[in-house]
Amino acid sequence: MTALLEAPLITFQQSVTLRLAAVAEGPVGRDQLVDEVTGALKIDAVEAHGVIDELIAALPLAPDEVPGVRITDAGRELHGRTSGETAPVTGRIYDGIPAEDLAVAGRVLSLITERADDEPAALAE
Repeated sequence: MTALLEAPLITFQQSVTLRLAAVAEGPVGRDQLVDEVTGALKIDAVEAHGVIDELIAALPLAPDEVPGVRITDAGRELHGRTSGETAPVTGRIYDGIPAEDLAVAGRVLSLITERADDEPAALAE
C-alpha cells in the first residue's frame, strides 16, 4: 500500500499527514497535527514539521491563524484522488473479513500500540 501512495505527487508520509488535516473539523493547530503525525507514523516532531512544511510549500496545506494549518481546495482534491486510488486495494485486502472480526482486531492492535508507545517511558523509570 505504501508503494501505491508514493507516486510523484505525494509520499506516504505526506498522504497520512494530509488525511489527518482532511478529517479535522476546520483548521488544526500545528502542534496538534505534529502530535497526530508523530503518533501515526512513529517519527519525531522535527520530521513531522518537515512533512507539514512540504505540504505547505506544495499547497495542499496552508498556514492558518494561531499557529495552525488548514487544508486547501487543492489538498482536498489530492486527498480525494489518493483515497479513491487506494480504495480498490483496501477493499480487496479487507474483503470477506467479518466486521466483528475487524472490530476485535482493531481493539487488539490499538491496545498493543498503546502499550508499545508506553514502553519508552517505562524503560526510563
